[in-house]
Amino acid sequence: MTEIEKNLLKEVAMLDALPKGAYNIRANSGLAGRNTTANIDIQTKKDKPGIDIIIKPGTKNESVHIPVIISQTGIKECVYNDFFIGEDADITIIAGCGIHNCGNEDSDHDGIHTFYVGKNAKVKYVERHYANGDGKGKKFMNPTTVAKLEENAFMRMETTQISGIDDTTRTTKAELKKGSKLEIHESVMTTGEQKAVSDFDANLIGEESSCNIISHTVARDKSFQHFKSKLNGLTSCKGHSECDSIIMDNAKVLATPELYAETTEASLIHEAAIGKIAGEQLIKLMTLGLTEKEAEEQIIAGFLR
Repeated sequence: MTEIEKNLLKEVAMLDALPKGAYNIRANSGLAGRNTTANIDIQTKKDKPGIDIIIKPGTKNESVHIPVIISQTGIKECVYNDFFIGEDADITIIAGCGIHNCGNEDSDHDGIHTFYVGKNAKVKYVERHYANGDGKGKKFMNPTTVAKLEENAFMRMETTQISGIDDTTRTTKAELKKGSKLEIHESVMTTGEQKAVSDFDANLIGEESSCNIISHTVARDKSFQHFKSKLNGLTSCKGHSECDSIIMDNAKVLATPELYAETTEASLIHEAAIGKIAGEQLIKLMTLGLTEKEAEEQIIAGFLR
């Protein structure tokens, strides 16, 4: 790999070298490396771009890395990755996409990830997005995550948009059966004239299922963000969504939550807050010797962590 590609891999998958365990690395629309284990198989789809990741029931303390990197201008791709997590498994999946574009053509990666999480299984899913490059070509990413949780399954999603993405629509759809739980933690920062849309839609169809969505975002310069969430309580369940945004400069932020209940046994809550950095926070850090800009960056880093 080139130094540019190694940097992208480090940013989106936190890798300095090939990981232990199962992995599939996609680079410039081709396979750059793959490894499977006794419990985790990775297969190339035959009908469309993408892979199937099959995790055996009962698999514990294993991980899968599936990063995507693009270092050539003009690449536009859409891949379909399906995850089949067996019953009673406990697995960590680390994904993400990094784009370096120094050319004049746009680069675009769209990934559709569908998770079939078996009964009593636990999944931690980490997805990081990052882009750089000083070319005139733009960097687009439009990830879609579909989570189908069987009885008593648990899934935690940690999604981060780090830097440099000109336009993104991040779509998450979920279906939760009896006793299943979904936790989503999102961190996004936009700068310049970037646009970011986060769209969550969760159907709580099983008794005692629960969904918790927490979004922390920072909008700077002339960027625009739109947070959309819909929690559908169709039985006795609990749903909570929270959108906290720091707005700076001439940015714009829109939050449009939606709650829908079909029964008195559904408990659904939404919280939203949009505002600037509190002056007392800046003053406190500046009294410790930081400049105003340094204090600002410290507050933002802590907020997005």
